[in-house]
Amino acid sequence: MGRLSVNLCGVELDNPVIPASGTFGYGYEFAEWYDINVLGTFSCKGTTLRPRFGNDTPRIAEAPTGMINAVGLQNPGVERVIAEELPRLKGVFRKPIIANVSGFSVEEYAAVCQMLDREPQVGWLEVNISCPNVHGGGMSFGTDPAQAAAVTRAVKAVTTKPVIMKLSPNVTDIVAVAKACEEAGADGISLINTLMAMRIDLKTRRPVLANTTGGLSGPAVFPVALRMVWQVARAVSVPVIGLGGVSSAEDVIEMMLAGAAAVEIGAANLVEPCICRDIIAALPEVMDRYGIRNLRDIIGGANT
Repeated sequence: MGRLSVNLCGVELDNPVIPASGTFGYGYEFAEWYDINVLGTFSCKGTTLRPRFGNDTPRIAEAPTGMINAVGLQNPGVERVIAEELPRLKGVFRKPIIANVSGFSVEEYAAVCQMLDREPQVGWLEVNISCPNVHGGGMSFGTDPAQAAAVTRAVKAVTTKPVIMKLSPNVTDIVAVAKACEEAGADGISLINTLMAMRIDLKTRRPVLANTTGGLSGPAVFPVALRMVWQVARAVSVPVIGLGGVSSAEDVIEMMLAGAAAVEIGAANLVEPCICRDIIAALPEVMDRYGIRNLRDIIGGANT
């Protein structure tokens, strides 16, 4: 084991750096910039049962030290992901990937996860429960512990691979949702997803985004994400993936001290396509500076 290696739900990673879903496509796009096999793994673009065009444009708005997006889960649907995207990825990436799954009903989550569970390239299933529950008045599954648990149980019933539940920060009690997922069988927790936000155009006096609101990401959300990772890591016994505004090797170490076993990097990929490669390269020097011999030794170090 190298000094950067970590274990994620029983699977060894060369390092804890993972590009986050929605910011890294299906991986092969970034393989034109660098050898993506340096990554621990990556989380592919969110996949739904049926193809989705996504929301109307504009979908992106700038914000101080961040960005707001309302892409709307645009993707070709799970059948095309399996038939086209995964085979293309196999030509440039030799490690297992995290398949990110979205849905609009419990049954839809289960169906997509069951299909992806059969794919040998998929090492983990990351279940995004920030989607609106179409049978629950549009409320996100991730805002209600009971609904989050229902999705977790349904997915675990049809899968054999580790299931990581991705939580929304737009809740009063993130710990209650995380514990509900763990009790329902989740093998890991990832957090946070984006924070609800908006911008208004002063000239038109209308919202910048066609969807009115969107999700805020980038450095602005890092302190919020760090706090929630710290809270959840203290409350659950399963591994936690920390994400939200991470953009440096120092941020990775800070997330791990808060309790993250691995760290996803999102918006920073859209600013600097090679940021994950560069962070991995920088980690040994930063570790030396702070007297860290092995990364796995510091996980949750701020909790003691």
